[in-house]
Amino acid sequence: MIDGLVAGTLVDDPQERRGKSDSIYVLLKLRALNAEGEPIVVNVIAFDAELGAILMELRDGDAVALTGSLTPKVWSDKQGNARAALDMVASRLLRGPELPR
Repeated sequence: MIDGLVAGTLVDDPQERRGKSDSIYVLLKLRALNAEGEPIVVNVIAFDAELGAILMELRDGDAVALTGSLTPKVWSDKQGNARAALDMVASRLLRGPELPR
């Protein structure tokens, strides 16, 4: 497991889902940039209820910075090119004055 900080912009609105044991979690996607300035997709899941409630207030295009555990992934685009991605289990949201409390 890798602990990390990822900052990016939301791609679409967050989605709230219900697990098999009636637990609620939030899913979202971020578009972040790597060191070369190329976009990378970050698939985020948040299990913490308080964090999930805050994330549900965000909207497509909002800037966000999250910390949590990261898992590197690779996916293929429509042209068959390998692309990097990250899966994150979010544990904290870093907020500025413009983000909800």
